[in-house]
Amino acid sequence: MRSILVLGILVFLASTGFEAVTAAKRNVVCYYGSWAVYRPGDGKFDVEDIDPTICTHLIFGFAALDNQTYKIVAFDPWNDLYDDGGRGAYERFVALKNKNPEAKALLAIGGWNEGSVKYSYMASQPERRRGFVDSVVPFLQKYGFDGFDMDWEYPTQRGGVAEDRENFIELLRELKAALSPHGLLLTCAVSPGEQVIDEAYDIPIVAELLDYINLMAYDYHGAWEQFTGHNAPLYPHPLDDGNVTNFNVNYSLNYWISNGAPPSKINLGLPFYGRGFMLDDPLENGPYAPASKPIVPGPYSRTEGFWGYNEICINQTFGTGWTVVRNEYYQAPYAFKDEYWIGYDDYDSLTEKLKLINMYDLAGAMVWSIETDDFRHKCHSRPFPLLHHVWEELNGEVVPCVDCNTPTAYPPGNEKCPHEGYFAIDCTHYYLCQLGPDGEWIVSDFSCPPGTAINIDTQQCDHDYNVSGCGA
Repeated sequence: MRSILVLGILVFLASTGFEAVTAAKRNVVCYYGSWAVYRPGDGKFDVEDIDPTICTHLIFGFAALDNQTYKIVAFDPWNDLYDDGGRGAYERFVALKNKNPEAKALLAIGGWNEGSVKYSYMASQPERRRGFVDSVVPFLQKYGFDGFDMDWEYPTQRGGVAEDRENFIELLRELKAALSPHGLLLTCAVSPGEQVIDEAYDIPIVAELLDYINLMAYDYHGAWEQFTGHNAPLYPHPLDDGNVTNFNVNYSLNYWISNGAPPSKINLGLPFYGRGFMLDDPLENGPYAPASKPIVPGPYSRTEGFWGYNEICINQTFGTGWTVVRNEYYQAPYAFKDEYWIGYDDYDSLTEKLKLINMYDLAGAMVWSIETDDFRHKCHSRPFPLLHHVWEELNGEVVPCVDCNTPTAYPPGNEKCPHEGYFAIDCTHYYLCQLGPDGEWIVSDFSCPPGTAINIDTQQCDHDYNVSGCGA
């Protein structure tokens, strides 16, 4: 009789339009740095290497702002678009939803390397702002994206002006008005620093206009300083002094919330990478140890001062002599070996940060970025171990995606083209290596305009003074 009654209730609910309610999921927002496709060997990461079943939102980084028209354009047309024989990464990225129809695919514009000045200039005039906004919706619709992530780093900073604070609000307001009628999301990656926050964001208004706030709670310390410090400390260290006492995840989160950001809109940023240093004296190896140089580049990311988690764990798994310290204030590990020092996050430190998400009832987590996880499971028993851990701590066990667990195998390179991507001949001349349809290498030569030089790290022509050995 009881089973018949329950069945009757379910039939009644279905007939009246009610649906069964499931437990709400926390967001797991996954940024993808598309330049990882140019990384060598086991660091190469393409769109099809993404497992979309452990992300609620997938964000493609990045699109760019055209310097002449101030409209949205592809950052890397050959990789991003199918035009002129390109690789069509935008559309392939959106197609990941075939494996997880519940996921949302967004396109981010900006990022650190895009700078701030041209965004400041675009937002300062209504006609330029309108031209940009009018270009966004058709661009998103053309490639099938579900939303737009405004990653201007940062209004009023890095060559910006004080008026950016108000102009940023107008920009978001106009974007919201353009995106909402089409059901497109509007999100933003924001700074964790108190000074930048105060100058750049009117938090209550920004929060009202955004669907989600992606709080970049990392890069508190790095090789731009002359001493060791953790990339994303959870709490302050007793040796912190002055404003540095605010350089921690807990402070940033509380600052955004106390100044008007609803917790239900915040995705807390988690770094899948570390910041590292070369110790001046290997015997001084704790926090705030003198360190005047960045750690040498890792084999995949090839960037001074930066190692992805996949580079860190390989060093510790297959190397010897590393000492790992779990700092009680950072609530996160750092490791040193001889003159090398790196601070990073692992299972345990991520768990502590995920506790904040549940404690504050945040929207969820954001990770930067999935291609520096141990996606080839060189150190762990499964691919994407950090991302799986984040998902499971927030949302419970996930059903494995059977065709998402084998990273793409790529053909070997040669002396001129060890992998796909751009390679410098000298400061202004470079060439592009592309794999042809039959596995052959296609080489194209290019030159940078006067006053610029090829920046291999960002895969584009940059101001020559930003490229080591090329500026005055």
